[in-house]
Amino acid sequence: MTDKPLYDFNDRMLSLGLARVSEAAALASARLIGHGDEKAADQAAVDAMRVQLNQLEIAGVVVIGEGERDEAPMLYIGEEVGAGTGPAVDIALDPLEGTTLTAKDMPNALAVIAMGPRGSMLHAPDVYMEKLAIGPGYPEGLVTLDMPPAERVRKLAAAKGGTPTDITVCILERPRHEALIAEVRSTGAAIRLITDGDVAGVMHCAEAQRTGIDIYMGSGGAPEGVLAAAALKCMGGHIFGQLLFRNDDERARADRAGITDLNRVYGRDDMVRGDVIFAATGVTDGSLLPGIRREVGWLTAETLLMRSKTGSVRRMTYRTPVK
Repeated sequence: MTDKPLYDFNDRMLSLGLARVSEAAALASARLIGHGDEKAADQAAVDAMRVQLNQLEIAGVVVIGEGERDEAPMLYIGEEVGAGTGPAVDIALDPLEGTTLTAKDMPNALAVIAMGPRGSMLHAPDVYMEKLAIGPGYPEGLVTLDMPPAERVRKLAAAKGGTPTDITVCILERPRHEALIAEVRSTGAAIRLITDGDVAGVMHCAEAQRTGIDIYMGSGGAPEGVLAAAALKCMGGHIFGQLLFRNDDERARADRAGITDLNRVYGRDDMVRGDVIFAATGVTDGSLLPGIRREVGWLTAETLLMRSKTGSVRRMTYRTPVK
């Protein structure tokens, strides 16, 4: 006979509180949009998110956060958050996904947070992850990480009933992706390059009709891969990730995170093993969400709030007077 947890993960009751958390972070960073100060914008979001998190009746632990304890004074990996009562939960967060985007007033900066039962999320170390994501409606195994990029494009095009020229691929614009970009373009597919914000990049695949993005490819931060998996757990779609290590220090980070198979390919349900709730609030205007809107005396935020258990996706508008 197993002991039941003292509190069940009540995702329905917690979801609105989670929306308030991402809203607070987005609104706090909004006053620094376009001001060129990435650190100040990020710190404002971190401070606001932490205050709101500590008002929730949860016993939370940050598993994806601002870095290890010696690198981040707040919302670090392993930090306990919440009021300490209620369900034991894992929390993955990025108070400002797109600090550079915010500082330069560029599209698709978000405040994002996901929550699931304790032990449900991959404790991804702060290393790179090779990622591949597509939206819902496709069979398992249609595209895989061991396929050449050109083959992925052709397989996806055939599944859509079209040709590679009908496919748009989202790729993070980095020198390391030059060969990937060249191979994808050789198929006739279009590429939307993004400068930052690959959680949003992956999420674009789940709403292809809205965003125009069919597939995401390339390497980026592993913690962001877990956040993206949480989003797709709610929105539908597939994501695959494989950790990449450049040196012994990065392999040691994986060891500290409890990862023993350094070559494993993680699917969506490997990165997020249970029900999850996810909230994202727009900071700057983007394909998924509008950014914070300013009017005389008022600020307006729009949040995407999702629950994997029910598949519900809500778009919520919050209007608040400027204090």
